[in-house]
Amino acid sequence: MTDSKHTVNFATPRKFIKTFKKDCKETFFPDDPFGKKKIQYFIPIFEWLPRYNLHLFRYDVLAGITITSLAIPQGISYAKLADLPPIIGLYSSFVPPLIYTVFGSSNNLAVGTVAACSLLMHETLGAVVSSKDDPTLYLHLIYTSTFFTGIFQTALGFCRLGILVDFLSHSTITGFMGGTAIIISLQQMKGILGLKNFTTRTDVVRVIQAIFHNRNEWKWQSFVAGLVFLCFLQVARYVRQRKPNLFWVSAISPMAVVAVGCLYAYLGHGEQHGIAIEGIAIGRSFAIIKNEQIDGNKEMIAYGFMNIIGSLTSCYLTTGPFSKTDVNVNSGCKTPMANVVQGFCMMLTLLFLAPIFSYTPLVALAAIIMSAMLGLINYEEMYHLYKVDKFDFAICMAAFFGVSFGSMDIGLLLSVGLSLLRALLYVARPAACKLGRLPNTSLYRDTEQYPETMSVEGILVLQLGSPVYFANCSYIRERILRYINEEDAVTEYRTEHILLDLSGVASIDMSGIDTFIELIRVLKGKHIKLGLVNPRIEVLEKMTLAKFVDVLGKQAFYLSIEEAIQSCRFTMDTSTKEEALGSSKTEDVV
Repeated sequence: MTDSKHTVNFATPRKFIKTFKKDCKETFFPDDPFGKKKIQYFIPIFEWLPRYNLHLFRYDVLAGITITSLAIPQGISYAKLADLPPIIGLYSSFVPPLIYTVFGSSNNLAVGTVAACSLLMHETLGAVVSSKDDPTLYLHLIYTSTFFTGIFQTALGFCRLGILVDFLSHSTITGFMGGTAIIISLQQMKGILGLKNFTTRTDVVRVIQAIFHNRNEWKWQSFVAGLVFLCFLQVARYVRQRKPNLFWVSAISPMAVVAVGCLYAYLGHGEQHGIAIEGIAIGRSFAIIKNEQIDGNKEMIAYGFMNIIGSLTSCYLTTGPFSKTDVNVNSGCKTPMANVVQGFCMMLTLLFLAPIFSYTPLVALAAIIMSAMLGLINYEEMYHLYKVDKFDFAICMAAFFGVSFGSMDIGLLLSVGLSLLRALLYVARPAACKLGRLPNTSLYRDTEQYPETMSVEGILVLQLGSPVYFANCSYIRERILRYINEEDAVTEYRTEHILLDLSGVASIDMSGIDTFIELIRVLKGKHIKLGLVNPRIEVLEKMTLAKFVDVLGKQAFYLSIEEAIQSCRFTMDTSTKEEALGSSKTEDVV
């Protein structure tokens, strides 16, 4: 046995307060918000505004104007998707960008309306109050819902609970966006076909039934116009994909569709030819939400909370081919000042240009929404998930079909439920593997991955790759014993030493320590010794405090697998010599 210059450090365990503060900081404050620049962290405008100059402003003006040309038609379209007055969609791209300029931390993020949120609000709140029968109450309910959504989101940020979003897997996002695109696109068939009566449900079956049930209302003029607008938008998106420098073509295409639609409706009297018009009633002033419009009674508050989770999730999940942030980046945005330019342009629109949009055809808005949604269906990514991981594909399809044939809530619950089930399986059945030495090296690797590895006679080396605690400790014990039985069944020699590589074990609880103590008893009955390799500081501290180190003995802890194997070999050689010597003495006596 060779001597090592270093040994396992059995230092005095750290105080609970110190470890608790360290864990909390890593979990909730990894970005150190209470560092030297506290004001700049909480109000980021103080970080970049002092360095702002005219050179940067030129880029931001161009980006802000470009974003405005996209935000106007999107605001009108997505407000219509929520069955709200279109002017509200314009306000959503006026005030929020100004607020984000002060408190936002991203230089490129463009703030505005989200299609999935609009549809979800209409689906959830429309089931309680009809926007047609009682539009005032419906509007008040929208205000109440968004008000409490804002409070809830602020509380999440204040409590540093953005970690909750990490439970939304990539496959969930892909499936949710695809399903949302399907139902939103089908909803737009009402505008494309010029229908007056339509279902309030969003699932595919009900929408298709409504389309064919009201086929006597189909307007061929509206269908042709919608097809032309949709083809134009798709061509503009294709141009941007093939030639990224021409991003402005797709950015202004929705505005071009609205402008052409307005001209056709005004000059060609579109309403007389089957083209329905969306009016925007507004004077040259700003609307103010009054206190009484945010209803504080218990029933209204309860309905408002119904929409919170879905709205938050939709905000985090939704993107698209007409993403304002994407356009913002491509148009050369340098700082959040682009949002100020957007807000200023939207203010001018609200004051002077909004009445022009009173001639906007519904079919133009429907084409804009449908074109944006078609880009959300990522067929290539779904196929990639199928090829790489079937379980991820199942999660994706659960979200996709759940949203398409049920509702957004059902799709999210199914996919998140499957994701959590998979996480629980990983927790309850952690990965473990047998290690062997690669020829002519001191490296020990998984024998299944590297079949050329060589085992050491009488020594079984196992690697644990997850925390050891109450949910998986029984499985880990049984798996180790099965490894022993499997090893003894395929080899001629008997296992005398078990080495557990704990490099990948981040933590352990008392259930896990008790399991190791029980494992020692079982192995002792089999005349097998246990050794632990490279336990991390958190694990070693718990073992020290639980007196497990005294039970196993400090000599059974090793820094490396090679050192542990040399120690085990020395022990076995010594034991063999003692047995040989004892046998020799017995023969002499006889």
